[in-house]
Amino acid sequence: MKDTFYITTPIYYVNDYPHIGHAYTTVAADVLARYHRQRGKKVHFLTGTDEHGQKIEKAAQKKGESPIELADRVVGRFEGLWEALNISHNDFIRTSQDRHKQGALDFFQRCLDQGDIYEGEYEGWYSVNDEEFLTETHIAELGKDIENDPNIVRLKESTYFFRLSKYQDQLLQHIESHPHFIAPESRKNEVISFIKQGLKDLSISRTSFSWGIPLPNNSKHVLYVWFDALSNYITALDFHNQGKLYQEFWPANVHLVGKDILRFHAIFWPIFLMSAGLPLPEQIFAHGWWTVEGQKMSKSKGNFVDPFAFVDQYGRDAFRYFLLREFSFGQDGNFAQENFVARLNADLANELGNLVSRSLSMLEKYRDGKIPPQPSSSELSEWIAEQAQKYQQCIEEKKFDQAFANIWKIFARANQYIEQKQPWSLAKDPASSTALDQVLYELMEVIRMGSALIYPIMPDLSTAIRDKLSLTPIECTVGKDFLTQELNWGLSVSGSPTKKGSSLFMRIES
Repeated sequence: MKDTFYITTPIYYVNDYPHIGHAYTTVAADVLARYHRQRGKKVHFLTGTDEHGQKIEKAAQKKGESPIELADRVVGRFEGLWEALNISHNDFIRTSQDRHKQGALDFFQRCLDQGDIYEGEYEGWYSVNDEEFLTETHIAELGKDIENDPNIVRLKESTYFFRLSKYQDQLLQHIESHPHFIAPESRKNEVISFIKQGLKDLSISRTSFSWGIPLPNNSKHVLYVWFDALSNYITALDFHNQGKLYQEFWPANVHLVGKDILRFHAIFWPIFLMSAGLPLPEQIFAHGWWTVEGQKMSKSKGNFVDPFAFVDQYGRDAFRYFLLREFSFGQDGNFAQENFVARLNADLANELGNLVSRSLSMLEKYRDGKIPPQPSSSELSEWIAEQAQKYQQCIEEKKFDQAFANIWKIFARANQYIEQKQPWSLAKDPASSTALDQVLYELMEVIRMGSALIYPIMPDLSTAIRDKLSLTPIECTVGKDFLTQELNWGLSVSGSPTKKGSSLFMRIES
């Protein structure tokens, strides 16, 4: 098993404040990072911001500030949200940083030396918002409306082109020989279809604005946003100096991206790397979009979900859990507050919260809050081991909703076990003392193991549960597979004190 794990989010554009879409990608990356740390791997988790381009330059001018002032202000919001959501990233890269500029220019020079970059002239319809020239298909779809869209301008300028077309067959061959390179399968098929239509050489520099990285061979040009932005995945690893991080973590294990930017990551980025003679990432995984109450998020509709507000009202663990539990990662999903409340009540308050509360209450009532002796056999251990194995497999495959569903099957089974065994009845019969000990011990084991399983998605709750069992918080040590060890049955120590304390979750009234 590879002992390192490098995961990235996209670097988020600083033209707007963070919303649920940004939170979604980053929480998913955080879950994977925490899970692999639990498995003893050395993890590097990168996120950051994309700060260059004409759109930022124009937005700053409208506000009467410099582009870097605008970027600094918005970056503060992203950093604040990651703290609010308990994101455990190792690094935050900004494309305005010198370390990025140096690495991006080194990357450009490699491709230039390879003969894959040449100067020319480009004329076409250009989308300022998307920082790209429109394809013929997109132009046809817009029709005459294209002339009335203030976001789309007719542009003719000197530019440097990248020979994308040169690598078309090589990229297709790589995708076919690496079945998991692009996921999920439906997105991979979209990418393959796009490539087979024929790749055109790509404009990778601009002269119409100055907020960017000047080219080393022609300072009148600045790097095109995608060549600039995509290189962050290696510039953050000190690619410029071929540093220790680059040697240790590249190629990335997975780039998590939204489906709207898959084409750039699954076509442009691998080809740039091929040109530079660098290894390709192991996987590019594209997730779906969120709608809100059945409608696409937009400023005009005023329906952006503010992650800060939900964290303040319901807690960060609850928000994290809902994001990845509600629907399949890779598919589009809908955020409805009614569903949010229903999910928290059913899963967190009723199933998990109730299990912990009633189990510790019975232990306090019948055994003075002390864990009883370990029984000679177990009714739950084998079945729980199977569910835990399924959970790990689903996490590895980014099937987060199924992964957490398997954990909650464990909690549901434990609640059923209580109803079947009726420990309150066993407590009335002195002859059933051993049977009662077994029930209480098994419940403590389920809760202990559950605290380890939920750690990647709800780290605060994991710590709270372990505190009730007088256990230390999850400790992830490189080289030590804590999760596998913690899933061994029988680790609860007889006589250890527990404390019921306050409820983990209270039901939310709609």
